[in-house]
Amino acid sequence: MTTVLLLHGPNLNLLGAREPQIYGTDTLDDYVACASAAAEKLGLTIEAHQSNHEGELIEHIHAARGRCAAIIINPGAFTHYAWAIHDALAAFEGPKVEVHISNPNAREPWRHVSVVAPVVTGSVIGFGKHGYDLAVRAVAAALGS
Repeated sequence: MTTVLLLHGPNLNLLGAREPQIYGTDTLDDYVACASAAAEKLGLTIEAHQSNHEGELIEHIHAARGRCAAIIINPGAFTHYAWAIHDALAAFEGPKVEVHISNPNAREPWRHVSVVAPVVTGSVIGFGKHGYDLAVRAVAAALGS
């Protein structure tokens, strides 16, 4: 099976409890299960990690080189300022999809800029858990699966 790395950034471990009016009541495990189910239907396997530490996410991206076919990442707040994540993603040769549960462009102005957007294949924003299904389908299409 082809492996897709699914990364979640800071505070996403609190999904289901943190700001349910924005992020809903689904937990991180629910999001991973959604992506995994979508991937399985397409002959892909999800390897999921979450970290509140930028360096740990970068290590996962580096470790994916030559091992994983694609990356799906919800960088959380790192989206807006983590140039090191930008650089790590730029060094990964496979398809990369940025995914966000809410629509950052419909929120506070500081959320309107994504520093990872210029180095990913595409972005899926604002569709909640369904966005993870869409991100997996986008990766599969990019891989020709």
